[in-house]
Amino acid sequence: MANLIQYARDQIKTLTEGAWAAAAKAGALPEDVSLKGAVEIPKDPQNGDYASSYAMATAKAAKRNPRELAQTLADHMDLSGSIFSSVELAGPGFMNFRLGPKWYGDVLAEIEAEGPQYGQNQEGQGRKVMVEFVSANPTGPMHMGNARGGVLGDTLANVLQRDGYHAWKEFYVNDAGNQINKFALSLQARYLQCILGEDQVPFPEDGYQGADIRELAQAFYDLHGTSFQEKPEAERLEALAAFGLERNIPKMKEDLRRYGIEYDQWFFESSLHDSGYVAETVALLTEKGWTYEKDGALWLNTTELLKQKFLAEGKSQKQVDKLDLKDDVLRRANGFYTYFAADIAYHRNKFAVRGFDLVVNIWGADHHGHVARLQAALDGLGLDGSHRLVIVLMQLVNLLQDGQPVRMSKRSGKAIALHDLLDEVSVDAARYFFNARAATTPVDFDLGLAVREDSENPVYYVQYAHARICTLVERLEAEGHPVPAAATVRGELLATAEEKNLVRTLARFPEEIHGAARDFDPSRINRYLTELAGEFHRFYSACRIKGEEAELLNARLKLADSVRAVLANGLGLLGVTAPRKM
Repeated sequence: MANLIQYARDQIKTLTEGAWAAAAKAGALPEDVSLKGAVEIPKDPQNGDYASSYAMATAKAAKRNPRELAQTLADHMDLSGSIFSSVELAGPGFMNFRLGPKWYGDVLAEIEAEGPQYGQNQEGQGRKVMVEFVSANPTGPMHMGNARGGVLGDTLANVLQRDGYHAWKEFYVNDAGNQINKFALSLQARYLQCILGEDQVPFPEDGYQGADIRELAQAFYDLHGTSFQEKPEAERLEALAAFGLERNIPKMKEDLRRYGIEYDQWFFESSLHDSGYVAETVALLTEKGWTYEKDGALWLNTTELLKQKFLAEGKSQKQVDKLDLKDDVLRRANGFYTYFAADIAYHRNKFAVRGFDLVVNIWGADHHGHVARLQAALDGLGLDGSHRLVIVLMQLVNLLQDGQPVRMSKRSGKAIALHDLLDEVSVDAARYFFNARAATTPVDFDLGLAVREDSENPVYYVQYAHARICTLVERLEAEGHPVPAAATVRGELLATAEEKNLVRTLARFPEEIHGAARDFDPSRINRYLTELAGEFHRFYSACRIKGEEAELLNARLKLADSVRAVLANGLGLLGVTAPRKM
C-alpha cells in the first residue's frame, strides 16, 4: 500500500537531511538547524519531477544565501540507492530532482501488487464515518437534485473507504412531521375528489400537486372504495399517509438501486419520535441550560450557542455582535416537536448511540442557514458538532438538451424525476456527469452530450480508453504476447516523454483518492480519469507496441495494461462500468 508520490517526497527530505549532516560534518553548514520547506511537483516536467524549497526556507536560519545553500546540499548529497538519478539547482535556490528508471518500474509493480485496491491509503485510520445523502422526502418522486446528491454521496463514501475509513451509507427517511401531514392532506383531498368530484372538494393551497398524488389517491380508492369517507379524519389521514409511504419508499429504493446505490441503512425519523429519543434529546438540552420557554413553546438558545461557536472559530466579538442570530423552536405550543428538534436528535444518535467519529451530510445549497445551527446544537450537547459534522452543500443542476434548458418532465409536467432521467441516459453517463464538478459548483447536464459516442462525451472518452486497451491486450495475447509480470519489465525502457508522463499520472492515483477524501470532493476522481485517458491516448499515438523488439513491447504492454487496471479501479469508485468492448 505505497503512495509512491509521497514516498518520493519523503525520500527527498531524507536525502536532504543526509546531505545537511554530511555538510555539517565537513564544516560547511551549521549542525543545529531544523530543516524547513516542502517538496512539490513542478507543472513543467522540464523543471524536474520534484522540486524542493528546503534551501530557500532554511537559508535564514543557516545564515546562508539560498542558492549557495542549495549548492552545498547538492554537493554533499548521495543519490546512490535512491529512486532519483540527479539533482539540479534552479532559480533562487530550488533543488530539482529527476527520477531514475527504477521508480517507473516500481509504479507498475505497485499497481500489479495492489490490484483493484491500488490507491488505498490508511489516512482514515479505521475511523467510522457516516455519509448521509439524498434523504429525499418520501412524498413524491426523486428529482434532479437528488440524482446529483446520490452520486456525490455514494462516490464520496467509496473514496473515504479507500482512504482508510470505515464508511457507512445512510438514507434518512422523513416519515414524520409537517411534510407527512401535508402529504396526507393532499391524498385526502384527491381521495374525496374521486368520490365527490373535483369541484366539490377544495385542494389544500400548499398541497402536493403532482400526478403521483392523484395516482396514489386513485389506488387507495380502488382498494377501499368509499369506506374511508365517513371515518374520523385523523384515522383517514393516518391510513392515507401509511398507504402512500408503503408505496413511495419501495419506489425510491428501486430507483436508487437502478442508479447503482445501495445503502447500509434506511433510518426512519418516526423511530426517533416513537422511542422517545427526540423528547430525551430536548430534555438533555434543557438540562444543560440551553432552552427556555416563551409563548407556550420551548426554544433553543441558538443565539448564544452560535456566539460561542463563532468566537471559538476566531471571529471577533464585534463581528459576532453584527450577526443577525435567532433562536429556534424545539417544541411548539401544541406539544409537537419541530423538524429541527428531530434533526438534533438524529445527529445525536449518530454520534452518541452509534459511535461515528465523523458524519458527512450532502445537502442542497438552500439548507446553508441550517448548517451552523445544527453544529452549534451538537456542541451544546458536548458532541463537538463544529468539527465532527461536515456538511457538503450541493449547488443546482441545470438540465440541457443540446445546449437548451429542459425544465419539464414528460410524465408529470413538473421537475424532471430521477426515473425520467434514467429513461433518457445510461446510469454510467448520469453518474459520471453529476460527479464531474465539485459540489460547490453548479452542473450543466446536457442530455444530448450524455448519449454521444465520441470524445466530447467525457464518460465515453474514459470508457473508450479502457476498452481500447482490453482489445489491444487480447489481440497481443492471441499473438503470443501475454501481459508480462512487473518483475520482468525493464523500467528504463520507458524513456519517452509520453511514457514517463503516463507513469507519473498512474503514480498520482493514491494522492487523488486521499485529496478527494480530505476535501470531500469526489469529482477529483473524474478529473483524474479524464487526464489519465488523455495521457494514454497520447502515449498510444506516439509509442508503437505491436512489432517492437520483445523487451520494449513487454514494457509498453505492461504500461498499457496498468492504465487499464487503474481506469477500471477509478471507474469502480464512481460506480461506472469499465467495458471491455465499445
